[in-house]
Amino acid sequence: MKKSLFIIYIAIFCSSITLNAQSLFVEAESFSSKGGWVLDQQFMDLMGSPYLMAHGKGVKVSDASTTINFTTSGQYNVYVRTFNWTSPWSEKSGAGKFKIKVGKATLSTTLGESGNCWEWQNAGSVKVAKGSTTISLVDLTGFNGRCDAIYFTKENKAPTNNIDKLAVIRNKAAGVKIKSAGDYDFVVIGGGVAGMSAAMAAAREGLTVALINDRPILGGCNSSEIRVHLGGRINIAPYSNLGNMIKEFGHNRGGNAQPADYYEDDKKQQFIDSEKNITLFESTRAISVTMSGSKIKSIKTKHIESGEELIFTAPLFSDCTGDGTIGYLADADYRMGRESRSEHNESLAPEVADKMTMGASVQWYSKDTDGITSFPAFDYGLGFNEKTIEKVTMGEWTWETGMNYDQIKDFERIRDYGMAVVYSNWSFLKNHSSVKAKYAKKNLEWVAYIAGKRESRRLLGDHILTQNDVVGLVKYKDATASTTWSIDLHYPDPRNSAKFPNAEFKSIAKHNNIYTYPVPYRCLYSRNVDNLFMAGRNISVTHAALGTVRVMRTTAMLGEVVGMAASICHNHKSLPRSVYNAHLPELISLMKVGAGDSKLPDNQLFNLGGSLGTKNE
Repeated sequence: MKKSLFIIYIAIFCSSITLNAQSLFVEAESFSSKGGWVLDQQFMDLMGSPYLMAHGKGVKVSDASTTINFTTSGQYNVYVRTFNWTSPWSEKSGAGKFKIKVGKATLSTTLGESGNCWEWQNAGSVKVAKGSTTISLVDLTGFNGRCDAIYFTKENKAPTNNIDKLAVIRNKAAGVKIKSAGDYDFVVIGGGVAGMSAAMAAAREGLTVALINDRPILGGCNSSEIRVHLGGRINIAPYSNLGNMIKEFGHNRGGNAQPADYYEDDKKQQFIDSEKNITLFESTRAISVTMSGSKIKSIKTKHIESGEELIFTAPLFSDCTGDGTIGYLADADYRMGRESRSEHNESLAPEVADKMTMGASVQWYSKDTDGITSFPAFDYGLGFNEKTIEKVTMGEWTWETGMNYDQIKDFERIRDYGMAVVYSNWSFLKNHSSVKAKYAKKNLEWVAYIAGKRESRRLLGDHILTQNDVVGLVKYKDATASTTWSIDLHYPDPRNSAKFPNAEFKSIAKHNNIYTYPVPYRCLYSRNVDNLFMAGRNISVTHAALGTVRVMRTTAMLGEVVGMAASICHNHKSLPRSVYNAHLPELISLMKVGAGDSKLPDNQLFNLGGSLGTKNE
């Protein structure tokens, strides 16, 4: 029985609302037909909203459209919130051009050509009759034109660009009323493999669980939207039954940047849908937190299409967002960037602390075809030429950007640069390079627009795992799932740096192989937000230690432990810290059994990493 709560009220939710007789506000994400445009919610905290994007890889996409109702006829001025996404690198007219069509009339103004930040652009004016009218987004280039909202007004004034003030206008225009999502024993925010595992482990122990995912597809970086394969090892001492759950939802074929079916999205969906105690809230993003002292009382979410807002209350929460979003909103202690070498005496740390993180990957691949294919010119000042091009047919994890930028505040720019380098390199290969004949029958088949992020905020727990813990095999009584991957830290590729100084888009990995090491439980809950667990790449570790725990089979097992710990808290009406202080034997008993099906054959024999094995085994 499918229990996913889509909460997509497109059929009953009008995509346009009259603010008054003189104006009409239309959210692009609520269009009833998206056409070939994609919905992007990654930057809601930066620019205030999800938006539609013409992600055609250089081929015009089909129109997005919806029907709106004008209560009065007349001449309306039309404003569109958009910008020129290539503006950081070039003063040329932007790559993502589009127009607005109202009824049968296409407005003359081309949008997305200018503007170096999100802004309201004047699209022109149009005469409309009272009643229903179809409006459309008409893509002109296939190069990621983007539209947040459209505003029709008889006045000569666009809405504000202030995000907070605009949020008030959005909610008023949409008639958003905050509703209760109900009470749960445990709320997990983030539908990647760590969040899925945390939710399932708790549910199988009898808890009612809300699993909140801000995309329509589960799996996070392991989904077909990002396409990173699972990494690390499962079924490792001291708790060799941890990881059996991954056999239930994990894909069977390895490889990054492969065709969508490699990642078996349906298998993950069926895994969650099969559990009666989990209610899945898809396409739902957490936007705020209400505190009661040092505890989270509730979180508020917004549906990325309908705008519907829900309140979730629970005694326990788990931040599996990757970015530590819930912890950040709850004022949890966190760190971002690299610690100094002296702070923890880590040999892999820099002498002086800095803001550098591992980057985000926009993966891509091409496909051989039977005939000659073309690709439009894409040259926006990035410096691609015969000496700088990458003579490749795909890009996987090594196509990594943003290491010297803020992976939260600068993330849209980071993602956009990732796409821009793919288009620029491919355009030069196809149109100008000395090897263009080799690429004549190759087509740019897939480019991710959801970026695969490795590192941002790390929420701090009662213990901060360090390089020395892992390498020194320091024993703690609260040992849980074992990390097996090398300490794998990424840096800008020096060869790419020489060609693109301070604008790298390629990385190298430096591996320090380790013996298996069980992560302390105290790394899996916040030290100052009393009812907050965390699982995934935002757990309590240093930058150096993150290099080993961040791969997905490891984060999934840590999620499994969090779900078990949540059940102990539920049974004792206690908090995460009490599991360590008073109930550790119960957690150990649960970890010995594991939450997964131990009878399943191991289908997870790829991308295991270079583990040195278990010391003294």
